[in-house]
Amino acid sequence: MKKNDDKKAMDRREFIRTGVRYGCVSLLAAGGLYLTSSRKYGKDSQHKVWQLDPEKCIKCGKCATTCVLTPSAVKCVHVYAACGYCNLCGGYFQPGTKKLTTGGENQLCPTAAIKRTYIEDPYYEYSIDENLCIGCAKCVNGCSDFGNSSLVLQVRHDRCLNCNECNIAKSCPAQAFTRVPSSRPELI
Repeated sequence: MKKNDDKKAMDRREFIRTGVRYGCVSLLAAGGLYLTSSRKYGKDSQHKVWQLDPEKCIKCGKCATTCVLTPSAVKCVHVYAACGYCNLCGGYFQPGTKKLTTGGENQLCPTAAIKRTYIEDPYYEYSIDENLCIGCAKCVNGCSDFGNSSLVLQVRHDRCLNCNECNIAKSCPAQAFTRVPSSRPELI
């Protein structure tokens, strides 16, 4: 009986060790994605990267179709500090939605990249699954039309190739793309 208990204990210990190892690897990988631009160019570098100015953006949808990458390196970003956590979110729901449910027919996003999580009555949190986001700006349009503009588009530098002449910047009707220092790549 003692041997079986020792074997179970060893199995549990090995299970925990393996879980911790994989957890650490996952955290390192996630941190690596965030730090890509600063590692690639150095924090003090004068290297410039492309970024979209949300104040100039007219939400035309060209970011989804003119980027050399598929899906686009431009993604929707949720500025939580500006969000009202509304029950009726203009960036999440189709205009004229009769029922405020998470059904696909009610969602504005064509790829279901926005996730809605109940917090407490009447508040909901909206998060963006950037792997599903194509940068079409439908949710950004809806949020700015009926909300407080907490959804904006930004170039994600862990995905962007930083082309010399950005295809999206070249075709942007609002000339909302600009070069910013890689040490401060966000414009939100």
